Amino acid sequence: FDGRTTGMHIHEHHDGAKNMRDWFEAGHDRFPISVAFGGDPVTIFSATAPVPPMIDEYLFSGILRGEPVEVVKSVTNDILVPAHAECVIEGYVEKGETRWEGPFGDHTGYYSLADYFPVFHVEAITMRRDAIYPATIVGQPPMEDCYMGKATERLFLPAIKAIIPEVVDYDLPLEGVFHNCAIFSIKKEYAGQAFKVMNAAWSMGQMMFTKYVIVVDDNVDPHNYSEVAWRCFNNVDPSRDILISKGPLDRLDHSSNFQSFGYKMGIDATKPLAGEGHDREWPDAMVMDAEVTARVDAMWSELGL
Repeated sequence: FDGRTTGMHIHEHHDGAKNMRDWFEAGHDRFPISVAFGGDPVTIFSATAPVPPMIDEYLFSGILRGEPVEVVKSVTNDILVPAHAECVIEGYVEKGETRWEGPFGDHTGYYSLADYFPVFHVEAITMRRDAIYPATIVGQPPMEDCYMGKATERLFLPAIKAIIPEVVDYDLPLEGVFHNCAIFSIKKEYAGQAFKVMNAAWSMGQMMFTKYVIVVDDNVDPHNYSEVAWRCFNNVDPSRDILISKGPLDRLDHSSNFQSFGYKMGIDATKPLAGEGHDREWPDAMVMDAEVTARVDAMWSELGL
């Protein structure tokens, strides 16, 4: 905004916003903030990771690094920041003070809508000599941040399987910008299990933002979008296999009628079991057996192809 103030673009669902609300509710008028830029790549990544509130991002980074993150106290407050950060901006947010800011290009590939956000008053800036300002370039996916999201997808698979044991694997398509679409493959054993997975996904941290949850059987590769689409287009009966729900959406979602709140859809593309309303015979998928595949493969060299 000027030489000493800037916007604090903080979304209401995230831990930082809750920390700020709790601080003000405790009777304080100024919320201290230290913004660290740079440091080792694992710690930068850990700051983006959707860890539960009880797990500190420094702890998560230390687990990934195999050693603790070295930290130091800020100059103007008691907040600990990475000792090897390139630059640290310290200051505070005044209770109730907001200004209009935006729009900004965001990872969704759209410009985020302008709105009122808290004002960050800068009190101190410290930096390394010849500091490097780290950044990612965002835009219509895929962009740099997409591959950080894919790392999160893989790292958090064990955690998701611990919470939803029937999950075999999952995929977050780049085009879904990691909070608009999730594809789960599950080992289905009873009626309604796919809907249980949908509701469980919508109850897990930032997975609550997911607008579309697709569930397929464990013999389907969730990373093969052609196969997933084939199963959806052929297996799904909209009257039986679609679940419409509603709840929180990401602040950056511009499609909903209301800010940060709207509808989601679950799609059950699994094979129906007894008790799920499909009483007709279910056909087998056409699959070439291993012997025929081997015979055809052997023919290519004979045919000179």
